[in-house]
Amino acid sequence: MAQMEPNLDHDVSWFLLPSHWAKMVVALISFLCFANSYDGDFVFDDSEAIINNKVAGIVGRADLLCALFFLLSFLGYCKAFRENKEGHAFSVFWVLVSVILGAIAMLCKEQGITILGLNAVFDALVINKINLLELIRKLLFIKDKSLEHAGLLRKGLLFRITLLMCGGVGILYIRWRIMGTGPPAFTEVDNPASFADSLFVRAINYNYYYSLNAWLLLCPWWLCFDWSMGCIPLIKSVSDWRIIALAALWFCLIGLICQALCSEDSHKRRILTLGLGFLIIPFLPASNLFFRVGFVVAERVIYLPSIGYCILFTYGFSLLSKQAKKKKILAVAVLGILLINVMRCALRSSQWRSEEQLFRSALSVCPLNAKVHYNVGKNLADKGNQSAAIKYYREAVRLNPKYVHAMNNLGNILKERNELHEAEELLSLAVQIQPDFAAAWMNLGIVQNSLRRFEEAEQSYWTAIKHRKKYPDCYYNLGRLYADLNRHIDALNAWRNATVLKPEHSLAWNNMIILLDNTGNLAQAEAVGREALELIPNDHSLMFSLANVLGKSQKYKESEALFLKAIKANPNAASYHGNLAVLYHRWGNLDLAKKHYEVSLKLDPTAPGTKENYSLLRRKLEQLQKKGGA
Repeated sequence: MAQMEPNLDHDVSWFLLPSHWAKMVVALISFLCFANSYDGDFVFDDSEAIINNKVAGIVGRADLLCALFFLLSFLGYCKAFRENKEGHAFSVFWVLVSVILGAIAMLCKEQGITILGLNAVFDALVINKINLLELIRKLLFIKDKSLEHAGLLRKGLLFRITLLMCGGVGILYIRWRIMGTGPPAFTEVDNPASFADSLFVRAINYNYYYSLNAWLLLCPWWLCFDWSMGCIPLIKSVSDWRIIALAALWFCLIGLICQALCSEDSHKRRILTLGLGFLIIPFLPASNLFFRVGFVVAERVIYLPSIGYCILFTYGFSLLSKQAKKKKILAVAVLGILLINVMRCALRSSQWRSEEQLFRSALSVCPLNAKVHYNVGKNLADKGNQSAAIKYYREAVRLNPKYVHAMNNLGNILKERNELHEAEELLSLAVQIQPDFAAAWMNLGIVQNSLRRFEEAEQSYWTAIKHRKKYPDCYYNLGRLYADLNRHIDALNAWRNATVLKPEHSLAWNNMIILLDNTGNLAQAEAVGREALELIPNDHSLMFSLANVLGKSQKYKESEALFLKAIKANPNAASYHGNLAVLYHRWGNLDLAKKHYEVSLKLDPTAPGTKENYSLLRRKLEQLQKKGGA
């Protein structure tokens, strides 16, 4: 095996380092690339993949894990030819280990299964040095077409290929048993070319996507977290200048493939074959050739092919170094390329530190991408900058008039700004475009409720629940609607459903307590409040609501304890101090009542009820002072 491995060290000997130094240099360069983002925020889909996906955050490392086991599988296959047992040309054990590692790579990411194909190509063309052109010539023109004469039985090649094929079929069967056969549902905005009616348009755009991926490997300057939604307009005719990119890609690929197949130098053939194998085979699942994929360009899918790019780059450099008279100039050029790429990587790493930097960096790369504008707007809205968020949401809807999520979020902001009629128009359009969009139905119901169109609001809420059975927030808003209509039993039932689906739904618990309190059902209100606090023991709003109920039930000591606990958790809530003052006022602790009335009015000088109660208390204190003086 050692004699079969391509070795470029002698061609670029002035880059040759001892093993431990080489590892240290790679580690240092990696550190420089990513050190500035080690303490960055969770951004983009990290929230779903890591934060909300709890004992399972490792899913955020799917591509890295796939690459790890992909390479381990390849190294295991290589080891099959190093660990020869006496009388055997290869080790079956290590071939099987390689297949198992390939299965693990696929479980991390579907792309991992391509290692089996790469191992087969590596075995046939690199290990066994089969010349494809010579093989085809033998099969077509020589009378003896036996597999042995063609070289396919050489050193157990056919047996190993059979093992790899059986392993691949087994892996695919396991994947089918786990996930089923149904393909994911993608939309036109995810991959516009795959929905084109014309075969010509599909083919030419797929090839243009390949050229973009190749360019990102060569010059990773245009990087974007999402390339969908109009980021790359379709090529619809041969007059489009972008056709040049396709021609350049295939000119280079065909040249490399011809050299890999036709070169008389077997050493050159094997290196080019290995490089092209790593470059092309792992990319095949993302090529749209076998099935539709849910993206136009995804930088993650060229992570594994970048290995092949590095092999080809190094080999090309070694050829140049043989021809160059001034090798130091060539070395400086290579080091310069390395430095530029390290700087680019560090810059991109810094852009992933926060969502704001990540989303804004995409605006210059994909200004036509509605999703980019949507995410910038969402980030601004989360920070409370609604005016700026509206601008980006409107642009997202302009770029993609069917972007229902942008319509929903824009409608929500307009609802909060009391621009109810435009909000209703947007949300109505969203549910018309996507009738099963539960969140838009719920928000439409909230707007209709605000417009006092109660029947329509109720219908919208129930439609939302129809499309999303477990929807506690919708039950909560339905309960508010019923409370406005004095349908108290329906309101309580709706809020109870919300708490069953989401036991920590504080607002639903609070509304139940308050409604029962206001309708004079103090015992039931107390029971609900205690039940809520058992589930959410640190919620100060629940402490406050239950304290009010206990005060009305003349359980002053327990009420006082809850008020004080709520104030400790939220000391700047004027109503907490005001209601505690009312409790002390009823209880006869007038000095403490006066103290908390004053704190409450300091926090909120406009609170009318507190001002009136404080005036009553002061008159009572004055009367007591007069009696004491008399």
